[in-house]
Amino acid sequence: MSDRKGLNRGLFWLYEGHGKWPFTFRWAMLIFDLLTIMYFLVAPFAERGPQHYGIDYAIGAVILLDLMARFYIAKSKRRFLTRFMPWADLIVVITMFAPLLVANLAFLRVLRAVRAVRAFTFIKRAGRMWGFITRHEQIIDRVTNLVVFIFIMAALVYVSQVRVNEDVDSYLDALYFTVTSLTTTGYGDILLVGDSGKVISILIMVLGLTLFLRLIRAILRPTDKVEQECETCGLLRHDPDAVHCRHCGAVIHIHTKGIT
Repeated sequence: MSDRKGLNRGLFWLYEGHGKWPFTFRWAMLIFDLLTIMYFLVAPFAERGPQHYGIDYAIGAVILLDLMARFYIAKSKRRFLTRFMPWADLIVVITMFAPLLVANLAFLRVLRAVRAVRAFTFIKRAGRMWGFITRHEQIIDRVTNLVVFIFIMAALVYVSQVRVNEDVDSYLDALYFTVTSLTTTGYGDILLVGDSGKVISILIMVLGLTLFLRLIRAILRPTDKVEQECETCGLLRHDPDAVHCRHCGAVIHIHTKGIT
């Protein structure tokens, strides 16, 4: 933090530093993310009233401030802009501030579920002292990705089928179809219609099965590596007791509980 000053230094301390206030701030953001994810999954397709717009504006303002702060403290602005998450957050903000503009683009709302990935990131950073999270980090990551994929695909099923398919009347119907397709159960009581329905079904089965197999592999073949990005070369996974990056030799700081 020696090269950071003023507001940049303070924000970096909150997002990446150690101490009571950074710890409290990260858990507050985690709780906010979890609450908004629940709201995103319940509210997007429900009948909307005036109170919903007020909630949308408040959530959008918080996400926008968070996005601006993360961009401001990013060491490489270009690298920050190449990541998917900031753009997903930006789309979320647009859908929050302009609900009438994107009323006919309901599929954009499903990107709000991607906040679940950011929620897991906060859990990893704020919960390094939890042995369970450290030991099962890869499995939790795979579960998060799979859950986000399921909700996104269910929303796509709903948006594409709700008024053209008599079998899909609610988001629950779409979620049910997505899960039965992903698990290859295929009861056959709900079938998608049209070419778009066939394409979505293929994506659910192929991509969903791939994510599911990655989860199984993480469970059956656990790794003792930990995730700690090297600030010099970007290498992500290292040995738990590593002091230097095995790729470039730079010093890395892996948070551990010490010898017990």
